[in-house]
Amino acid sequence: MGVSVKMVTRARQTDLLTYLSEKEPHELIRCNGSEYRTKSHGSLVISHGLWYWHRGGVGGASALDYLIKVRGMDFVAAVEAVCGERAEPAPAPSSPQKKPPKPREPREFALPALTRFAAHTLPYLQRRGIHSEVISRCLRAGTLYESRYKGESVCVFVGHDQDGKARFACMRGVYSDLKQDVFGSDKHYSFHITPENPDSTDLAVYEAPIDALSGATLRLLDGEGVDCYRLSLGGTSPVALFSFLERHPQIERVSLCLDADEAGREATAKIQTLLSEEERFAHIRVRDTPPPVGKDYNNTLRQIVEQDRSRGIRRFCLILS
Repeated sequence: MGVSVKMVTRARQTDLLTYLSEKEPHELIRCNGSEYRTKSHGSLVISHGLWYWHRGGVGGASALDYLIKVRGMDFVAAVEAVCGERAEPAPAPSSPQKKPPKPREPREFALPALTRFAAHTLPYLQRRGIHSEVISRCLRAGTLYESRYKGESVCVFVGHDQDGKARFACMRGVYSDLKQDVFGSDKHYSFHITPENPDSTDLAVYEAPIDALSGATLRLLDGEGVDCYRLSLGGTSPVALFSFLERHPQIERVSLCLDADEAGREATAKIQTLLSEEERFAHIRVRDTPPPVGKDYNNTLRQIVEQDRSRGIRRFCLILS
């Protein structure tokens, strides 16, 4: 099947509000003035000819963009839906064509192979100031282990879904700056640390797994504070946060512990706005808690550990370079 240039042009010129008004009026919810939302996607806002889906972090102007980016339609099906007509059959080839190559089997998400002994991961994390108790808890939970990638030792941080199935993993080089998500990872299930009390109503949000581990270590150093869930976004996108809150409706307080640089500050402001606009999360108290020292929470932890060492204070066993 092939779509004509005329159909594509029509589809690209049709805005989302017009499409929904004509084809799916039951989807539209008028908020105020010229602003609309949809029943299927509460965080999708339509205003002044544009639309933006906050949860998915995508937006556009045309209904075609919406059907592809939000509904997941392929291009031809999306054009047909907007235009309300089927594409014309593709013309028969005028001459014999070569047999198309056999399509490759799609790659599925798979965890990297486990290295039996975490001989490099443990010293690496301890050099970063991470408490051995925090490391042990993650090793036991299967959310942290050591592997090898292209001949290099790497830490693997794993995220599981509500059924305990691994759905996400990212690798961090032990002796290099390697930072890479495993192919097929689903960021809705990013790495997180579960507190001793799984009914905890508190969540701390970080950009990277190392910072989440650092936050847990700082709590142990203080000897007090809330033992909360600690979630890594794997960057600054709020996708993992929104998904986590949907799976953990008991959360009442969220501390945004993103980096103190420009990107972290902008992401924090954006997430605060998105949470305030979501009626489902109106009950959640959100606090901005950037690292008190340095760019991120691991910087804060390492400076505290260095200060303690210079004062002769030994809180726990560390290997410091």
